[in-house]
Amino acid sequence: MTQTTSTRRAATPRVQAAPSLDQLPHQLPRNSIIAGDCIAAMRALPEASVDLIFADPPYNLQLRGDLHRPDNSRVDAVDDHWDQFGSFAAYDGFTRDWLAAARRLLKPDGAIWVIGSYHNIFRVGAELQNQGFWILNDVVWRKSNPMPNFRGKRLTNAHETLIWASKSEGAKYTFNYEALKSLNEGIQMRSDWTLPICTGSERLKGQDGAKAHPTQKPESLLHRIIVGTTNPGDVVLDPFFGTGTTGAVAKMLGRDWIGIEREEAYREVAERRLSRVRRLDSSALATTTSKRAEPRVPFGQVVERGMLRPGEELWSINSRHKARVRADGSLIGNDVKGSIHQVGAALEGAPSCNGWTYWHFKREGRMVPIDLLRQQIRAEMTASN
Repeated sequence: MTQTTSTRRAATPRVQAAPSLDQLPHQLPRNSIIAGDCIAAMRALPEASVDLIFADPPYNLQLRGDLHRPDNSRVDAVDDHWDQFGSFAAYDGFTRDWLAAARRLLKPDGAIWVIGSYHNIFRVGAELQNQGFWILNDVVWRKSNPMPNFRGKRLTNAHETLIWASKSEGAKYTFNYEALKSLNEGIQMRSDWTLPICTGSERLKGQDGAKAHPTQKPESLLHRIIVGTTNPGDVVLDPFFGTGTTGAVAKMLGRDWIGIEREEAYREVAERRLSRVRRLDSSALATTTSKRAEPRVPFGQVVERGMLRPGEELWSINSRHKARVRADGSLIGNDVKGSIHQVGAALEGAPSCNGWTYWHFKREGRMVPIDLLRQQIRAEMTASN
């Protein structure tokens, strides 16, 4: 959640010094932390080169004085210089500039996630829309272990808000619906996420034993975002890299990453952290895919290949109806002609029917769904690619 970021080569065993802006290569510096201001760094990178941006910008908390617990101990709140702006106008100008630079970097079908609190997220959301981003969802991250409100004058601030937006309306953004559903034990993923804040061994410490960054995000949050909205090999950029949570999770999940960080102390922590991260092997990187993303197989292809013959009988899932296969890949049953879907719907008196799961053929006395033949063809197509 800092205003800028830094660089390390993940492919090398030793940590390298972060490149400055004038040392940036013409090609995309994958798996590196860029040292410098995030706006200048993003403007120096190649246009339309990034698949996803995760941004945790300064919240502009507008703190007034120190905050103490009931035992009079001081709360280590966010009072760093990078979170301080002279006015709302100054913050809005900063937001406008970094979002414009970020949008330029996104591929046409790229997307962005921005996280914030009530102090800034509404101003950021308005500017996202002003610049042509298309908001897909807002997500409430409900913290299972939030810091209490010590003064007792307001509600406990127990959540942060994330905005997920595509580069433009109509963009074909990545959304791994089935993978997120699998993460949620087979239930459709909702827009309210209950996850703990970063504590315990996950909380990085500096040389003095204090927390290295005041707003370090939990890896569980980035895991859900990266699995759900990117694919292996995609490039994920974080313009407010901090201690490198985005890069660590992206590297583990087989994505390329780029961080930008102005503060040297944060870069050093991130570099050490990333040097210890190991990428998962390819078998572990595979995620559940949506059936809509699988190759389309016409039923006629099953007939053409002789997997089912013209004249062969198909039976409904409940064995109440039957139809015959025709040479052109259509069916005929009870004087009803049409596709596997149309004939199934007509025989059932239903508005629609998934013919692939409805129709079965008989082999050695067993009923076998015709979808098995489609999956066989799909497997061959995948193998050939």
